[in-house]
Amino acid sequence: MKAQPIDHNTRPLNVAAIRADFPLLARQVHSRPLIYLDNAATTQKPQIVIDSMQQFYSDYNANVHRGLHALSEQATAAVENTRTRIQQFLNASSSHEIVFTSGCTHGLNLLALSFSQGYLQPGDEIIISTMEHHANIVPWQMACQRTGAVLKIIPISDVGELDIEQALALFSDKTRLVSLVHVSNTLGTINSLDQIIRKAHQHQVPVIIDGAQAIAHLSIDVQALDCDFYVFSGHKVFGPTGIGIVYGKHHWLEKLPPAFGGGDMIETVSF
Repeated sequence: MKAQPIDHNTRPLNVAAIRADFPLLARQVHSRPLIYLDNAATTQKPQIVIDSMQQFYSDYNANVHRGLHALSEQATAAVENTRTRIQQFLNASSSHEIVFTSGCTHGLNLLALSFSQGYLQPGDEIIISTMEHHANIVPWQMACQRTGAVLKIIPISDVGELDIEQALALFSDKTRLVSLVHVSNTLGTINSLDQIIRKAHQHQVPVIIDGAQAIAHLSIDVQALDCDFYVFSGHKVFGPTGIGIVYGKHHWLEKLPPAFGGGDMIETVSF
């Protein structure tokens, strides 16, 4: 199923009111009103986001999941409420399928590390495409260096789209995972991934989607996409820098070994 663009034409846009929501847009650059067009790289923050961050640090800053005192309980409730809202935003089946990271790059590296430790052997194959951002290329190159796995690359057609026929032909009994971009950061191509996802699942192969550019422009339904992982950054959708999301199907999150250790993941500790 191809995600559909959000309809922004249901009512006239009040551009002045929208600009007023973003404090930074009130400044001038080179003695002219600032017009900011670099949203694909990072978005400016609306006042409500700035206020929410200030409220946290001013009113209830505390360790999350680490204390029984009032501030910790309030901070924990705020984080878990956010997790539930992201679950609803993506139509994930459970809030337990939402993992917080420091960004999309961190999320993709986290998955590459986990798959390297738990599933990749010499000669295994990973499918990505020529269209990928470096954040969805380099972690898999590093995974191949660590494990002896091999990258298989889907080419781009003359019209700037994934060559689906060649993509399907890359699958073999050695294919272990697929990691593809949803919307290209350079071409703007919206990739239709349903055929590739179906083919991958016929081979019992998980599919990771880099949604860094798609999340701001498409209505994402991870259950309808049937992807196994969906990764994006908060700073591209008006959120703070330093927060990212990995959606993962529950059974995969249970199977993958942890990439990092310590802290709240611990049930018991011994030597």
